[in-house]
Amino acid sequence: MSLRIGDSAPNFQAETSIGHIDFYDFLGDSWGVLFSHPADYTPVCTTELGRTAALKGEFEKRNVKVLALSVDSAESHIGWIKDINETQNTTVDFPIIADEDRKIADMYDMIHPNASETLTVRSLFIISPDKKVKLMLTYPASTGRNFNEVLRVIDSLQLTANYSVATPADWQDGDDVIVMNSIKTEDIPARFPKGHEVIKPYLRTTPQPNK
Repeated sequence: MSLRIGDSAPNFQAETSIGHIDFYDFLGDSWGVLFSHPADYTPVCTTELGRTAALKGEFEKRNVKVLALSVDSAESHIGWIKDINETQNTTVDFPIIADEDRKIADMYDMIHPNASETLTVRSLFIISPDKKVKLMLTYPASTGRNFNEVLRVIDSLQLTANYSVATPADWQDGDDVIVMNSIKTEDIPARFPKGHEVIKPYLRTTPQPNK
């Protein structure tokens, strides 16, 4: 059965580039980003892992732990990391999971047979501290991911987890947000004292409440 948003993210134990881990224990109370790569020593993946490492501070300030996955061995990952650090001018210190038997890839439906029978597509999962799947993105093997979008979605998820708001199209941190329809218009001032605008009865906006 395929995973869906809102499902519990399956736990697993795995060998990685930093040693053996239990997924849930590794995440602890943090948010998580788990993303797969078709293979080690491939060009697009090299740039993706380098970009992720360069964004270490951005993930840390959002309380996010990152894990990559490839169907190659931990030994292969360690060798590849040297190339990533050299070519991308960074330091990869997050774990890369060795999924040689493809158990985790199957668990997370990362192998799409019509794309490849053996290699994972570029799947990405954002997982909340209660271990629920909050976002799923799938890119073809030929297209590198946009990690600014990943950070944007994390900002939105963390904001909307704490306030009765949603984020509109192309929202960026600091922009106005949408008040959920579960809140009556007359109740908005007490909930959102920064002010609000009623564009339509079903479309009410307010300044971002945590800024």
